Amino acid sequence: MSNRTDEHETAVRWTLLGEWKLMNNTIPLVDYLVLGAQPHLIARECTGCKARYLDRRNGCAACCGDSFHMVPIPTKGVLRSFTIVWHAAPGVAVPFVAGIVDCAGTWVRANILNVGSDPERVRLGMQVRLTTFSVGLDKDRIEAIGFGFEPTQSGAEDVE
Repeated sequence: MSNRTDEHETAVRWTLLGEWKLMNNTIPLVDYLVLGAQPHLIARECTGCKARYLDRRNGCAACCGDSFHMVPIPTKGVLRSFTIVWHAAPGVAVPFVAGIVDCAGTWVRANILNVGSDPERVRLGMQVRLTTFSVGLDKDRIEAIGFGFEPTQSGAEDVE
């Protein structure tokens, strides 16, 4: 039997084999978030048509292909759509900004962080970058890490 504490101090990332490897007592909230010195997202790209999916797929919705490989997603993007959410499930803090970010052609749904809920602070075409945050600790003191996007320092519109 392995020592659970030792397991939690090895590397954090989801592998193609579907095995969790833990590092620094952290674990990503979703399997397509890669933690480490430079956190980033990964997608499954269809080898036939290059369509990208963040979640696991058995087949491509675009071409019906069944072969995929992993590709990194750029950590910067452009906010293409957003809404301010005022009503949510019990326990979820509101309001918050939910958006769709275009990361060099791969569209990612995520919350837009560090903008408050003032519509004047959020704009279509705003430049954003990936950021991570703590979701919480479990009973074994393993910290779940989530992701969102925040404005870049310039936040310039449509500088693609």
